[in-house]
Amino acid sequence: MTRAPDAAPGELPSFDCLWCGQAWRPRDANDLEALARLCPDCIGRAGSNEFLRFRLHAALDARARAAPVSEVATAAAPVAPMASASAAAPAPPAARTGPATPTHEEELVPYYEARAAEYDEWYLRGGRYSHGLVQDMAWEMELAVASTWLDGLPLGGEIVELAAGTGWWTALLAAKGELHAYDAAAAPLDRARSRLVAHGLRAHLHVRDAWAAPDRKVDALFSGFWLSHVPRPRLVDFLGIARAWLRPGGIYAAIDSQADAASGTVDRLPAPAPNLARRRLADGREFTIPKVHYRADDLTEALRSAGFVDVEVGSSGRFFLLVRAIAA
Repeated sequence: MTRAPDAAPGELPSFDCLWCGQAWRPRDANDLEALARLCPDCIGRAGSNEFLRFRLHAALDARARAAPVSEVATAAAPVAPMASASAAAPAPPAARTGPATPTHEEELVPYYEARAAEYDEWYLRGGRYSHGLVQDMAWEMELAVASTWLDGLPLGGEIVELAAGTGWWTALLAAKGELHAYDAAAAPLDRARSRLVAHGLRAHLHVRDAWAAPDRKVDALFSGFWLSHVPRPRLVDFLGIARAWLRPGGIYAAIDSQADAASGTVDRLPAPAPNLARRRLADGREFTIPKVHYRADDLTEALRSAGFVDVEVGSSGRFFLLVRAIAA
């Protein structure tokens, strides 16, 4: 596929496919290609790839509701069967600097699909995430504080983990109750599954977007490093979804990032704008994603507005916010 020429008067502009990176110009704004921001070749491969299927379902839902293109990036994804690690598609090429939306939310799933193989280096302070002995020791101590805090919460019964990623917290949660761990990206979940097997634990792992409407009420809900990917105007909306997951008295817990230069890579790129981060992977690919460092009072107010009580927002020190709230 060759790059489309500049749009003539009256034509829609071309876009770069979110999966293969090639350019495509749709005929009109309601084409599936335009709504999914995928080229026809990648649309045709949706039956064998979780991310492509997610984008296609979102596009179909948006077209059925006559939604504008800008809503597609946040459309709910249905629960889909997990693909096996051996059947996983190759990681997408670098995302573009020209976003489909100002928040760059549409780049989150391609980014985490591509980052899955190196994501745990962030926790372990490996490779480009090592900031030297003293800084790494501080990180490890605070990570232990966050783990101890989460382990000490009275979580039990049916537990849902949203944006589970590679499963760093999933093994801890699976030991506390019947866990359903969800993520919109398939590749990290393959690693979460391997982590559970290594610990001799069981959980239900499925591809599901964090913005999808709940299909039941559960006893506890957890999200790790997800709130900082929720754009500020949508924070109360997401916390409303979190509240809708929970039975009255259920616990919502979250661990998230505080702004600290030693949290990311040593070669971190400058932020392109407030509440955005530019991320470079080890192989050189770059993505722009939403990254909002919420303050404790921001989260406290938003949680109360969304229907939570007994809200506690603390920190481990420099690196992590620790959030606990009760569904009213």
